[in-house]
Amino acid sequence: MKKKFSVLIKNKIKKYNTKINVDPDKSLSHRCFIIASQCLGVSKIKGLNSEDINTTISGLKKLGIKIKKKGMEFYVFGRGISGFKKFRGILNFGNSGTSARSFLGILACYPHPVTITGDSSLKVRPFRRLTNYLEKIGATITFPKNKKYSLPIKIQGTKEWALAQTHNVKIPSAQISSALIYAGLQTRGVTEIIETAGTRDHTQRLLKSLKADIKVKKIKNKRITKIRGQIEMNNFSINVPADPSSACFFIVQTLLTKNSSLLIKNVCVNETRIGFIKILKKMGGKIKIVNKRNYFGENVAHLFVKSSNLKGIKCPINLIDKSIDELPAIWIACALAKGKSYFKNISELRLKESDRIKTISENLNRFGIKTNSTKDSLVIYGNDQVKTKKLIKIPKSLDHRVCMSMAVFASVTDCKVLIRGFETVKSSFPNFLKLQKKIGANFSIV
Repeated sequence: MKKKFSVLIKNKIKKYNTKINVDPDKSLSHRCFIIASQCLGVSKIKGLNSEDINTTISGLKKLGIKIKKKGMEFYVFGRGISGFKKFRGILNFGNSGTSARSFLGILACYPHPVTITGDSSLKVRPFRRLTNYLEKIGATITFPKNKKYSLPIKIQGTKEWALAQTHNVKIPSAQISSALIYAGLQTRGVTEIIETAGTRDHTQRLLKSLKADIKVKKIKNKRITKIRGQIEMNNFSINVPADPSSACFFIVQTLLTKNSSLLIKNVCVNETRIGFIKILKKMGGKIKIVNKRNYFGENVAHLFVKSSNLKGIKCPINLIDKSIDELPAIWIACALAKGKSYFKNISELRLKESDRIKTISENLNRFGIKTNSTKDSLVIYGNDQVKTKKLIKIPKSLDHRVCMSMAVFASVTDCKVLIRGFETVKSSFPNFLKLQKKIGANFSIV
């Protein structure tokens, strides 16, 4: 059981000019472990070592995949396509939605009953949006009685009768498309996935680099992925680049800290992941992408950031899907910018680890920052002169991005803030506080 703690921030961060390496990308790390399990031979992965990733590793081990850790590297002993051993039982993925949805995909062709569950936060997140597709493939899926298509879910896949499908994915979700690709890897014939939004494409890029039989086309506003199943892949070795979503918190912090600059090294700058950079630059943020190069089909570069005078923004809708996880941090920038900021088509934020529209709004209101929201929109009235003498307490939310966003807010203002339930940050960014200390942030563990 992870140790619970809160973070108390009393003093404003002083100016800094330094460089850091943030933790490896979580999305890509999940995919590396899952795909390595389907390869032949031993793959070497130097990726994120966090609670979310550990749930994926634990799940693979229960399905018979040998995984060893030596120093900072993991060795995954792949057993080929559908190479899992017989397992009947429960897989608990804690707070990790990526793990839960990914395993539903890879178990769609697994002919043994398995129950997928998670913590209280994960149990209220929607899963029917994925399981509808998996049932068409041939999987039998059972939800709890008298509940709204949530965890725990029992799945029994089909191996001999799995049917390759054309899936029209209506909800923008890289987790859904990746799960369908994992199912397609094991299914005879060609699986086709049609998406109308530019969600993350790490799964497609990694499989392409491994010479899988996968083709990706863009036709107008659609992305069409075709994958031929039951084609074996060989092992690989990868050093996962830094997580842009993690980098975002330090970028916002630097933009809001006077006379400061920061170089963040070796960050994944996949086009589907840098919408937040475009938004912050439109707000006046000084951010440069330098030394760009290609690695395993991904663009990797350094990010150089300087303190800036930010202004409010009417966020372009086409950037929302490319910055969905970074919006809580962006909203901190908006809260301390000059002028009003407006975001719409953001209803997906209500279905994350917390209702992020509600949670961030309520937390900003605690500092006197006005917000207005609807089901799928948020207006933030910026105030760059926030000051309060009383202790502001941020309630526990089981949402790592909310905790980190409020830590950034507290560090760049003169407010005294207590953030409860900060242990949840270890699910995605274990070194967050260590790096905060490196750039000079003042905080104490309570």
